Amino acid sequence: MKIAFVTPELQSLVRRTNLAEISESLPRTLVRGGHDVRVFLPKTCEVDTSVLEGLRPVGRVRVRDGEGRVELELQQGYLGELPVVLVCHERLFGRRQPYGDENGPYADNWRRYAVFARAVLEALGELDFKADLLHCFDWTTGLIPVFRELEYAERDPEHPAARAGVYFAIHNLAMQGTFEREVLPKIGIPLHLFQNVHGVALDGRVNFLKAGAEFATILGTPSPTQAKRIQETDRGYGLEDTFARRKKEIVGVSSGIDYATWDPEQDSLLPATFSASTAGLAGKRKNKQNLQTSFKLDKGPRTPVVGVIGRFDADSGCDLLAEVMTDLLERNFEVVMMGQGQAEILERVKTIEATFSGRCRLIQGYHVATAHLLLAGADVFLLPAHYQPSNALCAIAMRYGAVPVIYEHAGLDDLLVDYALDAKGGTGFTFKAYNGEGLLTAMDELRAVYKAANKWKDLTLRCMKQDFSWEATGEAYLRAYRRVTRRVRSQRTEVP
Repeated sequence: MKIAFVTPELQSLVRRTNLAEISESLPRTLVRGGHDVRVFLPKTCEVDTSVLEGLRPVGRVRVRDGEGRVELELQQGYLGELPVVLVCHERLFGRRQPYGDENGPYADNWRRYAVFARAVLEALGELDFKADLLHCFDWTTGLIPVFRELEYAERDPEHPAARAGVYFAIHNLAMQGTFEREVLPKIGIPLHLFQNVHGVALDGRVNFLKAGAEFATILGTPSPTQAKRIQETDRGYGLEDTFARRKKEIVGVSSGIDYATWDPEQDSLLPATFSASTAGLAGKRKNKQNLQTSFKLDKGPRTPVVGVIGRFDADSGCDLLAEVMTDLLERNFEVVMMGQGQAEILERVKTIEATFSGRCRLIQGYHVATAHLLLAGADVFLLPAHYQPSNALCAIAMRYGAVPVIYEHAGLDDLLVDYALDAKGGTGFTFKAYNGEGLLTAMDELRAVYKAANKWKDLTLRCMKQDFSWEATGEAYLRAYRRVTRRVRSQRTEVP
């Protein structure tokens, strides 16, 4: 199968969110399975091109930009066996980050990703890549299925873009790419698609995520449970009607993890490797000791260390965490947080860090080696978000023996078994009420188990033995892709 992946992030080149892990691991898995894959990525200022082999220009495309046209260069290199196509324009992407900077999202993101969407579609023809489908990730790619239908399927049905269906993967419902309606003529979308309930508008604004959800051939979510849940009232972030209307075209596929990258038994970035055996856990204890030493935490082997990795904002639940951080630290937890985020949350955490100097550490940015050490050294991995766009970090944490704590309705039901409901089969803890009291209740339940060393050891080993390999996940995605290609063939047959 020929598959074009379209993403703003790729783990080895640029990482801002958990999307980077998924958008690299899945195409790598499919390449190993013999499929013909290209990954299309905007060349933003954070893209590390040094990891790409044989990077060279392979073409240029001219696409609509407002009332004029803009030219973009295509560069292709290889990430191992994975071909990566960089879409290059210095002013739109080269001088800027994928989404925004410390001041927030860029005001012209509507323009940047409208141009990017058209460039990717045009690149299929320029590179003569006759894709069976485009796998698009989240709002930054939401206009691809719209432009595919309006500018190719209707006007140039033999173009590779017209013949390729779209699998639109929704990993983060909270980020939808919304803009004022004044951008509509500038991105070349007719007014009737703004006024139509099946169109690109939500609550009077242009919504890129809704656009993708309305026009894609098939919609995807990170788990079967989420595919159902997002249709429920107040669970679809305003898009419940769209999801309910398209319920026959929504599939849920749980993400896998790349055990070549994330394997504590073979991880060269760790001070000590370890395995899912009682003797093997000695290595995990060494990593915990190293973590505490490296970040000047109190060196208590029986003090539970909590790891947090992500973006520090309300969408990731870090406002909730900041609210109860003092209570957690007073309960004798140690907390290490790594990521970027909102200034007010960062300042609050910094204040707490100064007060609890041996219990709390903030690491700004994302550092690969530190992420590996944090997961290997932490006893607990906290994902406080109201909605989890991906199960990857939770699955990786379990592999590294960091017991996850999540919100009950976050969307990870297919991954985690609540210890409070099943002590013999449990693989983590959930908090029932999405508030500070609910989170603290879950942490108190966890601490009670942690104090019973044998119970905690059994729980840790059970987490590590879970299998979330990409090989099994890749097969599930291929089944979903076949739905896309069947539907496209059917639609082309129906055209008079």
